[in-house]
Amino acid sequence: MSPSKWIEGVNAIGIVSKAGRYGGTYAHSDIALEFASWISASFRLLVVKDYQRLKKDENSRLSLNWNLNREIAKLNYRIHTDAIKDHLIPPELTPEQIGYKYANEADMLNVVLFGKTAKQWRDANPGKKGNIRDEANLNQLLVLANMESYNAILIGQGKTMSERIVLLRELAVKQMETLSMVNMDNLKRLPGSDSE
Repeated sequence: MSPSKWIEGVNAIGIVSKAGRYGGTYAHSDIALEFASWISASFRLLVVKDYQRLKKDENSRLSLNWNLNREIAKLNYRIHTDAIKDHLIPPELTPEQIGYKYANEADMLNVVLFGKTAKQWRDANPGKKGNIRDEANLNQLLVLANMESYNAILIGQGKTMSERIVLLRELAVKQMETLSMVNMDNLKRLPGSDSE
């Protein structure tokens, strides 16, 4: 049976047969790959191996981005803790009270961004290692880094915690909305980067 008779007989879509000098049978790439895989086991193995390689590369890039954003969040945490030390910790506090103050500020950011404290997350995820921030996605880590810097500024301005929560929540919502619309793969590469 010729390809054109088969196409006509089964009312096939995604495949076309043309006669003439530049004729031939043309198919959608998914159909062509499946057909070629059916004809050749070695080709099928090549396709599977290449797909696995591409997924590994993609996961590696995502992991690199996540690690970079996690490190940025850690660096901004230093800016955040310095603001707490300089503006929110009176000299008469005990080391335990000072530790509580830092934890309380960190949990405020957790509640604003993730909707729960670190303890609430640990209680809900007893089998997981790490903390709530280790489970954050790329966008959340970027927003968290921005929130830490912004909270340091607000602390320096003397804003109360309740005022800061409102302002930080507005920032987090706006930035998460914006980042959800941005596909990081489509951003232009910086000149001189390795991936040009």
